[in-house]
Amino acid sequence: MKKNNHKNQVRLKFLGGVGTVTGSSHLLMTPKSEILIDAGLFYGHREEFYRANTTFAYTMQRINALVLSHAHIDHSGNIPTLLKHGLRCKIYTTSATRDLCKLMLPDSGKVQEEDFKYLKKISNRDRRSGRKHRYEPMSIRGPLYTQKEALRSISRFRPLSYGQKFQLTNDVVLTFFDAGHILGASVVVFDVRVDRNLLRLGYAVDLGRKDLPLLNNPTVLKDLDYLILESTYGGRTHSPISEAKEKLREAINRTVARNGKIIIPSFALERTQEVIYFINELLKEGSIPQVPIYVDSPLATKITEVFRNNIHYMHRDVKELVQKDSSPFDFLNLTYVQDQLESKSLNNDKRPMIIIAGSGMCEAGRVLHHLKNNITESRNTVLVVGYMAKDTLGKKIVDKQKIVKIYGLEYELNAEVVVINALSGHADKNDLVEYVGACAPKKGVFLVHGDEDQTRSLYDVLNSGGINCSMPAKNDEVLLFER
Repeated sequence: MKKNNHKNQVRLKFLGGVGTVTGSSHLLMTPKSEILIDAGLFYGHREEFYRANTTFAYTMQRINALVLSHAHIDHSGNIPTLLKHGLRCKIYTTSATRDLCKLMLPDSGKVQEEDFKYLKKISNRDRRSGRKHRYEPMSIRGPLYTQKEALRSISRFRPLSYGQKFQLTNDVVLTFFDAGHILGASVVVFDVRVDRNLLRLGYAVDLGRKDLPLLNNPTVLKDLDYLILESTYGGRTHSPISEAKEKLREAINRTVARNGKIIIPSFALERTQEVIYFINELLKEGSIPQVPIYVDSPLATKITEVFRNNIHYMHRDVKELVQKDSSPFDFLNLTYVQDQLESKSLNNDKRPMIIIAGSGMCEAGRVLHHLKNNITESRNTVLVVGYMAKDTLGKKIVDKQKIVKIYGLEYELNAEVVVINALSGHADKNDLVEYVGACAPKKGVFLVHGDEDQTRSLYDVLNSGGINCSMPAKNDEVLLFER
């Protein structure tokens, strides 16, 4: 193993996902090892996106292992880029995360390829008209990686089980535990040995909530010296999960009563599966009428298959349903739409129905076709179940703007808009404070993965409670141990 520059020291460097909720990545350096923790894609304007994801504050060839907490692109999405730039180590994660990344990473590559084609088309048009090239720098570079390059990266993944102690390097033992965030997500413990001294570092980025419908509660990490903790909702609290089910029931019944359609823009990973689960429960209870339900997202359909094949990661109630041939992802009224013709045919079907379609923020995907065909009619409902970023079509719908643009054309928003905020998979302020108290790290907490106001809010609460915590900035490096 190659040694770092600090003999007999254990150091931690914060590479990304600090002061923001995107691009999570951190570097653990010991006398014998350099271990990368997550390699998330940073999102920003095109030049910022390219620069941030291709500028590295470490030497690629010195990395001995990459530990991946979960499949969300802001934690996994830059892995193919690192491999293109010389990373040669193995990538350790759970089998469910590997299976999800096999879908999520190529999809990320596909989006980048399509974006590059669009930029190239615009640049060529500008060149022919004699205009200044609006996107020339990015169009020359091309995508960070392609679908094929993303798929090839999966060969480096090595799956581990929850609770399995694994000798990651000569001086570091790795253990994954259930994060309760998304399927296969982990909170991680690194046991670092320096001579006869042992340092125990915990990593809970991202951390789930209690009592999510499909997942187990997050595992509390014990006997820690330090904890790296997310702060996405460090200043906010969530409504109870039960509220989501009740609001869903009310919206469906109200819309069906006026012979309308319920359009649900949804992220392909986890949120779609949770909505399906709740709808299935409502149908079995007789709380909603028997209407057709369509999942109109090729990626969500494939991800749901991963859920079917990884039931062992889920809550025991879900396992029991599957064992009784009553899978929450397969029931009489539910259809997974395969091709575009089948998708478009739903627009001519005037029956009341539920359509769950990507993408989650209404910026692309099949949901756009369903919105343009349905939002002008007051009998229909747009049911929002996820976060909508500023300036997206989804946010304009949430804000109930009277006129919205879809594919460049203006449409009146006459459909009812219902927003359900209770389905977040992130721990809120109270959950995070409680988790720190239960973990009781002896030496300190590092707050990451949060917008500055949210991180500051959590910092103030923990600090006032006597917890030694800090808010690192990008590329900050801290000394954890020195002999």
